[in-house]
Amino acid sequence: MIRFLAKRLGQSIVVILLVTVIVFLLLHSVPGGPARGILGPQASPQAIAAFNHEHGFDKSLVQQYWAFLSRLLHGDLGDSYTLNQSVGSLISQRLPKTLVLTGLSTLVALLVAIPLGVWQGRRRRGLTDYAVTTVVFIGYATPVFFLALILVIVFTEKIPILPPQAPQGQSLGALFADSRALILPVLAGAIATVAAFSRYMRSAVLDNLAEDYVRTARAKGASERRVVWLHIMRNSLTPIIAMLGYYLPVLFSGALVIESVFNYPGMGLLFWNAAQTSDYPILLGTVMVIALATVIGSLLADIIQALVDPRVRGAIR
Repeated sequence: MIRFLAKRLGQSIVVILLVTVIVFLLLHSVPGGPARGILGPQASPQAIAAFNHEHGFDKSLVQQYWAFLSRLLHGDLGDSYTLNQSVGSLISQRLPKTLVLTGLSTLVALLVAIPLGVWQGRRRRGLTDYAVTTVVFIGYATPVFFLALILVIVFTEKIPILPPQAPQGQSLGALFADSRALILPVLAGAIATVAAFSRYMRSAVLDNLAEDYVRTARAKGASERRVVWLHIMRNSLTPIIAMLGYYLPVLFSGALVIESVFNYPGMGLLFWNAAQTSDYPILLGTVMVIALATVIGSLLADIIQALVDPRVRGAIR
């Protein structure tokens, strides 16, 4: 197990380094460079030269990347060009709010998707299974921003029972104080996730229904309820656990869109505003956070899967 963890940790470090290279190159792939992007197309050559000298963009790419990597290792993501704050402080203010939104959406999705997947697996190839599968595929195929707009139209205009804007509090307590305003953003994030997770759960249940241990449990006289919810569901959760880690970037990217639609004061809104003002330090800092979340999520998924599934532990050994 220790050897497995060391190997996965080494792979994660390599991936993070590759991400830093890609992020660094993206910064320099902007037409005219970062200076032209932030100062605008009408900026004079003197203004561009002064900007490049101030931010170290007049050095070689190797020197710039080394300075960029050194800052990252010290937790320095640079300073915002437009907000006059460090990117680290901005992200530390917004990230907990995005984690709340993502966490609530994932929790709601799991509470619906796991029983739904089990129910579909037990009633496979039936009329209800086909009907639910159709609805699930529609939810999965619908873009998050379009789904969010539909929810706003339905629940704020046609049936005006919920506010169209997310809570605007600066603290987590203020967000939860206006819990009604959290419902639509959470639903928008949960619906697409339900569609993905329920399909995985259904497939896992179908695979486990054909296993020998299920026939043995039934032969011993165990009730169908006990067989399904104690044996089949427990063993079917392994792919869901693995998927949670790998699905993190999708959850984060969905949250970025949802926050923009509902004006939710999280990382997504910060990213959107930075994109409109060409504030590259914020854009790159957000990308780095998402990349780290992806790597950490996949690493945690592998570890949890090894702890939960004896077959995985045997393969590791």
